Amino acid sequence: MSWRRRLSDLETVVGFVPTMGALHEGHLSLVYQALEQNEVVVVSIFVNPTQFNNLDDLETYPRTLEADVTLLQTLSTDRIVVFAPTAHDLYDGTPKSKSWDFGSVSRVMEGAFRTGHFDGVGTVLQLLFEAVNPMKSYFGEKDYQQLQIVKQLTAQLGQNNEIIGCSIYREPSGLAMSSRNQRLTDVQKSQAPLIYRVLTFIKDHISSMSWSDLVLWAEEQFESDLGWRLEYLTLADAHSLESKDHYVETEPLRVFIAVHLGCVRLIDNLDLN
Repeated sequence: MSWRRRLSDLETVVGFVPTMGALHEGHLSLVYQALEQNEVVVVSIFVNPTQFNNLDDLETYPRTLEADVTLLQTLSTDRIVVFAPTAHDLYDGTPKSKSWDFGSVSRVMEGAFRTGHFDGVGTVLQLLFEAVNPMKSYFGEKDYQQLQIVKQLTAQLGQNNEIIGCSIYREPSGLAMSSRNQRLTDVQKSQAPLIYRVLTFIKDHISSMSWSDLVLWAEEQFESDLGWRLEYLTLADAHSLESKDHYVETEPLRVFIAVHLGCVRLIDNLDLN
């Protein structure tokens, strides 16, 4: 990593945006914020095999490296470094996850439904952080649970790497931008904003309806022959991610959702306070 050593020698302030590619405006919003706060921004593009518990999901994940580089050049041609390692090079051989203990925050929601997912996330981010050695790293709040995991990871590693959460970037319909959206058909894209409508309905009615009634209402919205399958809908503390069964106005709460639309799995969340 001679380029990184040169930046260190020059005491350059380096920001980092780790991605799995298939970049969209949501990714660009992270890179834009990083450019505002750092002299150089490293954007990694790496589809990490160890955080997929579904082989089909890994194989169908979009890979668009050339288009991604072109898109990044619209933000800067001289302050962005693209880091696109191979799995063999990054893992120095066969990709394999370490076992991590992130406590209860890793055992709910994504952790409960995607076995080994956060072990894969922790492993690849340790390797990427060690390669890039950033001062600040930027993560979108769409993967809010992952954001909490990453904060724990850097604390365990003892790294001087500030983890910055960035607001969810949404399409005009409210659908959270995701690389997985590229796999939706035109019909599914017209259906997918239902996720955000459900979340906003919950936020608007959380103080007047019980959580159990809101869950029943939400389940009815996804009961159709349009290919929906609700995986989880959770009310949780925004810090510990401990699930709650009722709303308290003075507590920092978020609502989290994971649904399948056809063969595409989508997640989202919304701050309730």
